[in-house]
Amino acid sequence: MTQYANFRAFYPFYLSEHANRNCRRMHFVGSTLVLVAVALTFVTGNLNWLWLAPVAGYGFAWIGHFVFEKNRPATFKHPLYSLAGDWVMYVDILRGRVTL
Repeated sequence: MTQYANFRAFYPFYLSEHANRNCRRMHFVGSTLVLVAVALTFVTGNLNWLWLAPVAGYGFAWIGHFVFEKNRPATFKHPLYSLAGDWVMYVDILRGRVTL
């Protein structure tokens, strides 16, 4: 397993593991649903919405990897950097730095 000195060194690897556009789209949908679940929890005060966050986030991402990218998610070997990578890529997609 490759060790990375910091997130800045990890992120190019993370992006290379998301070269397939459909995989990135699946991540984007899953991350958006995570935000919706968290927002619904705050708006309604109902904690039951929180179960949707990991199911949507990981479910959509893993489908993207196994079906489209044909690789294992980076989260299996680098869980914290991978979680950070999900959100940095999400913001980069919103800013147009990463294409959908």
